[in-house]
Amino acid sequence: MDLEFNKREDKNKLKLAEINRLLAEIKKGGGEKRLQKQRDEGKLTARERIEYLLDKNSESIEIGAFAGFEMYEEQGGCPSGGVVVVMGYVSGKQCLVVANDASVKAGAWFPITAKKNLRAQEISMENKLPIIYLVDSAGVFLPMQDEIFPDKEHFGRIFRNNAKMSSMGIIQISAVMGSCVAGGAYLPIMSDEAMIVDQTGSIFLAGSYLVKAAIGETIDNETLGGATTHCEISGVTDYKAKDDKDALDRIKNIMKSIGGYEKAGFDRIESAPPKEKIEDIFGHMPVSRADQYDTFNIIKCLVDNSEFEEYKGDYGKSIICATARIDGWSVGIVANQRKLVKNGKGEMQFGGVIYSDSADKATRFIANCNQRKIPLIFLQDVTGFMVGSKSEHGGIIKDGAKMVNAVSNSVVPKFTVITGNSYGAGNYAMCGKAYDPRLIVAWPWAELAVMGGAQAAKVLAQIQTSTLKKQGKEISEKEHQEILDSIAKKYQKQTEPTYAAARLWTDAIIDPVDTRKWISMGIEAANHAPITEKFNLGVIQV
Repeated sequence: MDLEFNKREDKNKLKLAEINRLLAEIKKGGGEKRLQKQRDEGKLTARERIEYLLDKNSESIEIGAFAGFEMYEEQGGCPSGGVVVVMGYVSGKQCLVVANDASVKAGAWFPITAKKNLRAQEISMENKLPIIYLVDSAGVFLPMQDEIFPDKEHFGRIFRNNAKMSSMGIIQISAVMGSCVAGGAYLPIMSDEAMIVDQTGSIFLAGSYLVKAAIGETIDNETLGGATTHCEISGVTDYKAKDDKDALDRIKNIMKSIGGYEKAGFDRIESAPPKEKIEDIFGHMPVSRADQYDTFNIIKCLVDNSEFEEYKGDYGKSIICATARIDGWSVGIVANQRKLVKNGKGEMQFGGVIYSDSADKATRFIANCNQRKIPLIFLQDVTGFMVGSKSEHGGIIKDGAKMVNAVSNSVVPKFTVITGNSYGAGNYAMCGKAYDPRLIVAWPWAELAVMGGAQAAKVLAQIQTSTLKKQGKEISEKEHQEILDSIAKKYQKQTEPTYAAARLWTDAIIDPVDTRKWISMGIEAANHAPITEKFNLGVIQV
């Protein structure tokens, strides 16, 4: 019995339990009272609608569940960004479902709501996946209209995307199951097919109060823009449903009729579970982000039969490159080795640090995967690039730039799992959010920041202390420590996985056991979109 292994396992499982506890709270939306009010009105809640729509006993993954976490507290919060996004299967067809949560501020749009909707559309566009909108929203949250209305990545971009997606042949289906007002009224009507639920659904550019204020006309909302109006008089909607379930059944029928799609052609054979237990990840991962461990143990827990073929195993050892299979799919793995290694020159290299030789190796491997049409999986536990005179003189910047170039210009789908640290330019080279991974997820103990908390706090505390001294203030050791502790606490908060997930820097915080499912469903989605671009590295410093 390995006592240390068991200790690590227990502590890491506690971190997962805390994430699951927070997730359970988030899933209550605006609270049980508001959810019950929806049910009393004859409506299903957002999550109930999705559950009814998705195929029974099929796999699904939720995107952006932590969106808005601990944000907008002055406004009463915005759990899950007021919208639920799930990738799953309807009538056997893989698709995305986007459902407004009317229990959160009547489904009003906060800045993070727009960001999350745009992320759902981005996933749909990259993978040419059908998307289903279940609309129930009061429109823009007016007190924050300046942060959601006019900019490029704001609310208006959603309708622009509706139009672009339609031109790309991506199937869009909408069901109006509650309010659908102002600019938001365009979303269902720019879909391929739109339906509305009788008595509870309504669509109008301006509600009855605004109509009265603007032009003096007195009219009720149902006559103004209810189901009968839009199905019989205006022709805005295509179908009238008697209740939520009837609308969702109609969507299921539409999805049944969809034809096949041209595939990208990623290789897949019969799936096999890892020989190593995937749950062992909890025992392999250290509790402290500074501690070393052997990343090969993690890879063996994730890949089919725990088998992989390593590329350039004796060179650039601080990054592991290997081909393997995950749920039958052929994948190329780029992973940070977190244990101390010795290079061919007999020099020791720190785990989690990218050196010139490992960047050089990773660049070549990424190019090979593009040549062979193999999706890339980045297992990210990186503290950054090696610094110091020896590295600088050895050209670490050009070797790092080479790797960033390869990641940026890669045309095969990329997927990123933040297994531990994600610091500085290491985040970029290992395919952080800015480098278009099709999906990016974090494990419950992940940390994202420009640099580690301890280092950053020391730098910031030194600057603050120096500023105070220039102002003629003498700083005692105790005061310096208080400054350091205060900065460290604030900085640490910003490195937590929930902070990143709240802002959609990652798509989800996941149980490591679900990693294979996320990657497999991600590649299956990517297989809907044939690769049309050629891999071209562009100009590189050699």
